[in-house]
Amino acid sequence: MFNALFQALPLRCQLCHLRLDQRNYPWCKTCFQSFPKQPRCQRCGLPTAYTQESCGRCLRKPPLWDRLVCVGDYTFPYDSLLHKFKYKGQYWLSSPLSNLLADNIENPAPILLPVPMHWTRRLLRGFNHSNLLAQALARQLNVNCDSGLLIRTKATPQQQGLTRKKRLSNLKGVFQISSPPPEHVALVDDVVTTGATLAELSLLLRKHGVKHIDVYCIVRSQGK
Repeated sequence: MFNALFQALPLRCQLCHLRLDQRNYPWCKTCFQSFPKQPRCQRCGLPTAYTQESCGRCLRKPPLWDRLVCVGDYTFPYDSLLHKFKYKGQYWLSSPLSNLLADNIENPAPILLPVPMHWTRRLLRGFNHSNLLAQALARQLNVNCDSGLLIRTKATPQQQGLTRKKRLSNLKGVFQISSPPPEHVALVDDVVTTGATLAELSLLLRKHGVKHIDVYCIVRSQGK
């Protein structure tokens, strides 16, 4: 009965609020086709004039991970969708958001590792958004998700608004590994700004023998 009622309800696009003709996305075809696309460096994920394996910045100082795949910048509509997902309790958006990401991933890592959240913050929010994204993405890519391998042992101030230097010092010694990791993994998060969290996690994984690290995120923005 519930499913029949759901099918009878008119669904609205999450962006323009017009009625949907299809049920595979939470946004209409017109809005979906207008999502911005930008060539990027395949190593750091930052915008470039054309798609390239490594930009000048990465050639000078490569990040600790090997490849970064994202959907776009932290601009409309991604900023609006992520705000609804993280702060408005619309956790069901993890599936369509990760589907956008899955369309951009070739040769996925066999194991996805969500960026861990301290249990106190997870309790306050009610869920770990990175874990929901990683689980949905693993289903779409037909790979495994291990949400218990990486552990955040300390509750630190939020990274938002901090410089890269302060973010790095804020994260020293806050992560641990619960068991030996495989040689090829992918870290999953919603937003990558300075990359400080990913750098700390990548360093930890390298110390435990990981040879190839991918990063899968919804948006990549330029941090200071």
